[in-house]
Amino acid sequence: MIHNANMLADWSIPMPITQSALEIAQQFADYQPTKQKTEQVYLNTLAVCAVNNYLRILGIPTDLTAGDSWNSVVRLAENVADLRVTGLGRLECRPIKAGDLTCPIPQEVRFNRMGYVVVEIDQDYTEATLLGFSPTSETGELVIHQLRTLKDLPAYLDQFQPMTQLSQWLEHMFEAGWQSVETLLGNQRAQPAFAFRTKSDQSIRRCKQIEWGKPNQGVALVVALTPESETTLNVLLQLNPINGQSYLPPNLQLLLLDEEQEMLINAQARNQDQSIQLDFSCEAGDRFSVKVALDNASVIEEFVI
Repeated sequence: MIHNANMLADWSIPMPITQSALEIAQQFADYQPTKQKTEQVYLNTLAVCAVNNYLRILGIPTDLTAGDSWNSVVRLAENVADLRVTGLGRLECRPIKAGDLTCPIPQEVRFNRMGYVVVEIDQDYTEATLLGFSPTSETGELVIHQLRTLKDLPAYLDQFQPMTQLSQWLEHMFEAGWQSVETLLGNQRAQPAFAFRTKSDQSIRRCKQIEWGKPNQGVALVVALTPESETTLNVLLQLNPINGQSYLPPNLQLLLLDEEQEMLINAQARNQDQSIQLDFSCEAGDRFSVKVALDNASVIEEFVI
């Protein structure tokens, strides 16, 4: 939806730039090699802090330090201003100066974003005005008067399916719907065919019922986490039959997708398969999706480490 400039002005949100934000921005900027990069990082950081404060006022939880904009290596190499919205994904917070009619979007941030919030930074660095947002950045440039108003932002974010926070599992905090393996599989787990083989008896395991709305087509998705190092986790995924079924439906697929929804690895059930499994490693901050598909029906679960 396109809004005129007056509508955007009515819904623009001025946010004071806090002393804390100024200090963080200066700290990040001091480590940059050129004057241009110094200004870029400074403005990006102020924009991220402004959007973070606004979402917090709305009661929308964020992970300020979890984005690439808080990673010194990525910050040096790329033009990033991302803010992680807890359990949902990343918003890109792009700064502009007063009077700018467009907002360029760097190539490296045109993907893997839930949306783009444009933030006008005043020349005295005392106020950041959130002008509006765009769900996409396909052209590489946002026209300011074509942005969606910020009054639409909470409803827009509500459309996103919450991601399962696997790092919280390590602290024994589990989202609704994720049960113990024994609760969902019951006595089936005692049978050798249903044994969930992991690399460590200390693995954290949870299970969720996946359904397509058809009788006897549900399966159990089991996820097991095993820490390999301080930053790396081994993840095992397994599908098991439920509802009294002994075997998985033939041609049932288990697919691992990356942030662009591109398939990385997959497994497919054959006749009389009692389980199928995928095994991979990932690091803190990684996002991936798990797709369970049969014929023309599929279910996707989103995860973040």
